[in-house]
Amino acid sequence: MKPANPYLVLLAATVLPGSGQVINRQPLRGLTFVFFILLLGGFTLKTAAPDVSVIGKLAGGLFVWALAMMDAYKTARIRFEIWRHGNQA
Repeated sequence: MKPANPYLVLLAATVLPGSGQVINRQPLRGLTFVFFILLLGGFTLKTAAPDVSVIGKLAGGLFVWALAMMDAYKTARIRFEIWRHGNQA
């Protein structure tokens, strides 16, 4: 079975956190990323100083979101290249 296109996975992970992992058939991993995005985003929201920007207040969640995007793309890319290499005659 052909794996998902890595760029499609990256796009999905960018639009909706955790969806890239779901496309990669790793739903528990995606749910874990979403949990930590909410946890760290909420933590930095509550602990940031009042004069910090919105980006700064959500920095913890945004950081984990970026990690989730890279993780989804890397996994999809590796699977796609292994599949492509195995199908070359």
